Amino acid sequence: MREMRSREAFTMIELVFVIVVIGILASVALPKLWVTRDDAIISKGRADIATIRSAISTVRQKNLLEGDPTYPATLDAAAANTENEELFTEILDYPVYSKDADGKWMKTGNNQYSYKVLGNSVTFDYNSTSGKFDCDHTTEDCRTLTH
Repeated sequence: MREMRSREAFTMIELVFVIVVIGILASVALPKLWVTRDDAIISKGRADIATIRSAISTVRQKNLLEGDPTYPATLDAAAANTENEELFTEILDYPVYSKDADGKWMKTGNNQYSYKVLGNSVTFDYNSTSGKFDCDHTTEDCRTLTH
């Protein structure tokens, strides 16, 4: 009788089939992962904006209790257009570090900041008289971040 040999390797057809299946799965999954990343950057921006606005209000309430009706004069003493600066130190317990990248903040001027979302910078101005921290709502990216 002839002895049956056990197979110890995959055939070329089996390997090609597995590679094709992995390619199809990757082509379906990768676009969804990029959308998820973009959604995460937008959600982070919305959370940051809400936190900054809340912190401005909290500092104002603290000032009112001390008999001072003013909002904070500045949000930090960071240098403009410089990475790794500590932002929002006057209102937050822990600073946000500046960086010119998606999902990051950068100070661009006196009481002016930008948040980069999907490659575009959205400029936010802080008004120390009214306590408003807002962007130009005529731009789509600003509306996306603030609604």
